Amino acid sequence: MMSDCLFCKIIAGEIPSAKVYEDDAVYAFRDIAPMAPVHVLVVPKQHIASADGITPENSAYVARIFEVIPKIAAAEGLTNGYRVITNCGEDACQSVKHLHFHILGGKKLPDQMA
Repeated sequence: MMSDCLFCKIIAGEIPSAKVYEDDAVYAFRDIAPMAPVHVLVVPKQHIASADGITPENSAYVARIFEVIPKIAAAEGLTNGYRVITNCGEDACQSVKHLHFHILGGKKLPDQMA
């Protein structure tokens, strides 16, 4: 855990969040500025700065995230599809330097990036 990381503080319960899912490796919560009717952030409980920081030693956290994403999507009623996005670095507008995946759905999403 990084003491100055927003998502590490959320995982630790130091900052409130609208929790959607939690297990030993993964924490998921509602985005405070949703871009779709359903917008959930899924994060590893171990601090990994971005997709560039995934290694053989920590990749099990990412595997676990992708095991639970379909469960979260189903629980959120996303039966007609959803999008999973991660941003990596400044040019991709990664605002929090803790690996996270956005689950977006609940409406027809645009087929092009802005």
